[in-house]
Amino acid sequence: MRRAWVLPMLFVLSGAAVAVAQGLGGNPGGAVVALVAFLVLAGAHSPLIFPKSIGAEEARRRSAVDGRPIVFWRPGCRYCIRLRLRLGRGARRSHWVNIWRDPAGAAAVRTANGGDETVPTVVVAGRPHTNPDPRWVRARLP
Repeated sequence: MRRAWVLPMLFVLSGAAVAVAQGLGGNPGGAVVALVAFLVLAGAHSPLIFPKSIGAEEARRRSAVDGRPIVFWRPGCRYCIRLRLRLGRGARRSHWVNIWRDPAGAAAVRTANGGDETVPTVVVAGRPHTNPDPRWVRARLP
């Protein structure tokens, strides 16, 4: 779990350092802008913007019942962020598995991608699709 927060915390600390430097340099407006920009980056790279993750086995079980896609992701992945943002509210109609929190999810992704942990990997009807177009995923949401 700690690994998921390393990049967001680096953004927060960097933003604070830049803001202090701007403030001490007599540029309070620049300090505020820099701090806000870094906080937005921290938020975008944190697990907070993603729907609640479940385990891979639970996701497979639920998907078999309701037919929803399974999205394997990890914090800090820009392609996962892009998929999440482009799905909008529809993202909640998928089962999300954080591969950094679930070893079975990481193993499933490695199996689907020839040993690599390439995310996002979306499983639809039992078939994995690596880094699919968000429009394609949206079309498969119930």
